[in-house]
Amino acid sequence: MHRFFVSPGALKAQPVTLTGDQAHQIRRVLRMRLGDRAILLDNVGWAYEAVLVAVNEGEVKFQTVRRWAAGGEPRTRIVLFQAVLKRDRFAWTLQKGAEVGVSLFVPTICERNVVDDLDAVEAKRDRWERIIQEAAEQSGRARLPELAPPLLFAQAVQPGSVPSDPANPLLRLIPWEEERSTRLRDALAGCNFTQGACIQVYVGPEGGFTAAEVKLAQRYGIQPVTLGDRILRAETAGIVTATAILYEAGEI
Repeated sequence: MHRFFVSPGALKAQPVTLTGDQAHQIRRVLRMRLGDRAILLDNVGWAYEAVLVAVNEGEVKFQTVRRWAAGGEPRTRIVLFQAVLKRDRFAWTLQKGAEVGVSLFVPTICERNVVDDLDAVEAKRDRWERIIQEAAEQSGRARLPELAPPLLFAQAVQPGSVPSDPANPLLRLIPWEEERSTRLRDALAGCNFTQGACIQVYVGPEGGFTAAEVKLAQRYGIQPVTLGDRILRAETAGIVTATAILYEAGEI
């Protein structure tokens, strides 16, 4: 069944009304018919099986028939501070990161960024949020990954740059091609994933991090790690790191 995130408030009224892009997708793209079923997700942990009961110009209506606790969310919270990339590479990272299990994306401006205007980055928010939502729906997520406002690297590395749960162990990592001794697996060895760890990952732009940026990160307790002998592209490194973390956590 197709899956759609809706606001908890929308689910309080029956039938549930969907408008805008979702209504267009249901009518024109998926061409769903009366009686077809879908899963509606409230983004707070509940899933609803629903039957399509009305299709009108600009809106569709579903009647919910049952509710259950939605699955699909990793216990480990991954926050990806991803340097903004040119063309559609950043959007690709958002899409694949949402599929893999990243919980929060933070667009980051670094010294070697090709795209370095915070306002220009923020202007792309609506499109990026649509990409994240579609990827989360397709991949069976129970909650929408969040997209934080863009930050300069010097802001991003500071403790508390994004909210975190103090009850969860926090580990901060920066994959860097110049690191030779500490492997990602070594850095994760002492992480108790059963407690719902939070891991922050910093990934650089097309030209990589400067040595000064890595030193600044280390000053704030962020551990440089190597991802192996091969150098990964900027849009690949974050996805590989998130996947490896979730594998070590037993969630892939």
